[in-house]
Amino acid sequence: MNSSDQKITEHLYQQHITNLKLQGKRLSTIDSYARSLRRLTAFFDRRPDELNTNDLKCYFASLIETHSWSTVKVDRNAFQFFY
Repeated sequence: MNSSDQKITEHLYQQHITNLKLQGKRLSTIDSYARSLRRLTAFFDRRPDELNTNDLKCYFASLIETHSWSTVKVDRNAFQFFY
């Protein structure tokens, strides 16, 4: 990811955190959802707002192979608040 994309990603990340706080989410939930967004961004090395449905299907198929089902559910919930 180039520096311009990294800045945009950081802005989206901070915006996501702020929105979760404004919705009254607990700190532990915010931490989990933030980790999910970082994991997604690292997986594709692209901005999360550029991903499409097929990208997310690929991500979740890979996540199921490497993480627990509870992690998959947390990531799914996190992305519902992001997208």
